[in-house]
Amino acid sequence: VQLVESGGGLVQPGGSLRLSCAASGFTFSSSDMNWYRQAPGKERELVAVIRSSGSGSTYYADSVKGRFTISRDNAKNTVYLQMNSLKPEDTAVYYCNVWVFSQYWGQGTQVTVSS
Repeated sequence: VQLVESGGGLVQPGGSLRLSCAASGFTFSSSDMNWYRQAPGKERELVAVIRSSGSGSTYYADSVKGRFTISRDNAKNTVYLQMNSLKPEDTAVYYCNVWVFSQYWGQGTQVTVSS
């Protein structure tokens, strides 16, 4: 299993970023995919979930609801996190995550929201 995140960077408050996570080594379309984040000095927290293509339902943490959108492209084995109206408190390393008999993580991508 391999998860490779991209798309992080420095953005001003109110700006947008789209994160991508390219997945391989498992049946992507049958797997629920998760985005987590970890800010300095804080525990890693669940940000968003998208269920497998069977339902495609989503979950968002209250802190990002209405601003972030998770989506997936099963043809590309990729999950996305569109982040709008970014706030300084969104600054964190963002990780892609999947459970396939065991838990797997990507290497993370840094998102910094600052003026």
